[in-house]
Order: sequence, then C-alpha cells, then structure tokens
Amino acid sequence: MSVKALWDERELPSRGPKPALSAEQIARAAIAVADAEGLDAVSMQRIAREVNVTTMALYRYFSSKEELIDRMIDSAGGRLPPRISGAQGWRQRLVEWTRACSSIYRDHPWFLQAATARRRVMGPNELAWFDVALSALRDAGLVGSEQMGAFHVLIGHVRSQAEFHAGEAKGLYAEQWVRITMELAAKHPERYPALVSAIESGAFTQPTNDGDGFGLECLLDGIESLARKRRKRKLSVASQSERPGREGLARTRPSPVS
Repeated sequence: MSVKALWDERELPSRGPKPALSAEQIARAAIAVADAEGLDAVSMQRIAREVNVTTMALYRYFSSKEELIDRMIDSAGGRLPPRISGAQGWRQRLVEWTRACSSIYRDHPWFLQAATARRRVMGPNELAWFDVALSALRDAGLVGSEQMGAFHVLIGHVRSQAEFHAGEAKGLYAEQWVRITMELAAKHPERYPALVSAIESGAFTQPTNDGDGFGLECLLDGIESLARKRRKRKLSVASQSERPGREGLARTRPSPVS
C-alpha cells in the first residue's frame, strides 16, 4: 500500500544528504515518458535515468513501480479546475466535472490503463475529484449508496468514451468502418432490420461530434428523474403523516348532544 508515498507522508532520513528531488518531480518525469511512449515504457530503471539518479536512489522515494504509477495518476489528474466548484447547480457541476475528467484521459492516453488496472488507494487530488462529484450528487437529492451508484455510472461513461476514442487510433478509420458496416447491413437487411432502419434515418451520416455530450445528458436526466421521484415520495409520506387517523377524526367530530 502506497499511502505514505502518495500523500507525502514518508519520513525523511535524519542522517545523510537531503533528497535532491521530490516525489512530484519524479512523477512528472514518469508522466512525460508515459505520454510519449506509453505506460509500458515506465520502469524504475528508465525513470531513474530520466531524473539522473541511480535506480537504488529512486527506491528512496517509491518502493515499487506501482507506487510510482499511483503518484502519476494523482499528479496527472491535478487539482480541481475552478470552473467545477464555480458552476451553478448540481447538474452543471457534473457537466464540468465530466468534461474535465475526459480531458485528463484525452491528454494522457496511458491514464485509462493505469487507473483501471487494479484497486488503488486514492491520492489527495483524486480524492478531491471524488468528493466534489459526491457533493453534486448529494445536492441532486441522492443519498448514500445512490450517490456511489451514480458516481460509478458517470466515471464509467468517462472511461468508456476514453476507451472508444483510444480505439480510433487503431484498426480501421471511422470512414472505413461506416462504409463496411453499411455494406454488410445492405446485403443482409432481413438479419439486421434495426441497423438498416438506423442507417436509413441517418445514424451514420449525421454529425456525431457531440456524442459524448448526448450520453451525459441521458445520464443526468436519469439522475434528475430519480431525485424528482424521491422528492414526490417524501412529500406524499409527509402529507399522509399529517392526516388524522380514524381515532383522531372521532375525537375531533362534534358530539351529537353538544
């Protein structure tokens, strides 16, 4: 577990020369290597050369490559952009949060592989991103496990889009994929009627630049709908609790002899 290295809680040696580097400087050097050559290019030996220290000296900062990668993730994510906390309303905060998250995955193609490879301890920056998302979901009206469930859906959306865009750099070009898929559907319309109908309605020819935004709007609409149902349910329960029961009605009904 890399809590101390990730949170800068590792104790410095009382004797000998003070470290010439910081963990953040080393992480930034590793990020530069990963951005240029991919995550597989990151090794303790390689990063030691990048920062001009011996491999053994690097282990004074990080006890393993996993600890270094954890710090890379937290450093690459960075601090929360002011536009997130400054956004008006829970919905706009989540829009800005999702856009900012997506930019991290776009700017650092290795980030998806690193962030999803294993269950990790979160660093201070990553935990702040997590916290602000939960805050917005709380303000939306979700509680406890619902906040966590909605968060997983949102980060899953970000990561699925990152995976999709990463795949665009491999295999067929988008135009090739569309052309081949349309040809196959045209040859077998009876097997793929929904696909043929989608093609005929312009699914592959209309602009799809805002596909990410459309998916996010669907998710936020779902969250808003759930929160609205909860508010109605609470109002209904409160209204019923305020109504007097039969005994109460009997007590408040005027006596026939009075």
